Amino acid sequence: MTTPLSGNQKRKMKSASRLYAVQALFQMEHSSQTLDQVRLEFLDHRFGETYEGAEMIDGDIDLFTRILEDAVENQAQIDQMTDRALVAKWKIDRIDPTVRGLFRAAGAEFGNKSTPPKVVISEYVDVARAFAPEGKEAQFVNAVLDHMAREARPESF
Repeated sequence: MTTPLSGNQKRKMKSASRLYAVQALFQMEHSSQTLDQVRLEFLDHRFGETYEGAEMIDGDIDLFTRILEDAVENQAQIDQMTDRALVAKWKIDRIDPTVRGLFRAAGAEFGNKSTPPKVVISEYVDVARAFAPEGKEAQFVNAVLDHMAREARPESF
């Protein structure tokens, strides 16, 4: 019998899924692997596994899969929305590939409408901090995601 997860455990699993989704989108961009190959690799080797002596948290499989599928299916529209949120001289192809994956994952969630935009922004700013804790990336990500959220879901503001 499985014990039910607490609300805090569910939140941690969703947060982990977002981090994994950004990593998976980065990996897909830099390899010849398909969405299915990368998804299976993450589910088999990242969720709940021990990596460099640390146990990785399990993710929410449904959320992880939905983010990946929506990001891939809607990549052109998400990239266009990201371009509009960036300063005119910066295009998405000039952005760090990890941050580009982050924008695609967040854009996928904005399109889904099941999570409030402010939660999506907060979660992905935390992901940005995980990748660059000393930098200003989190402020940059926050500003771009705020712009994207207002375009994707103006009724929420």
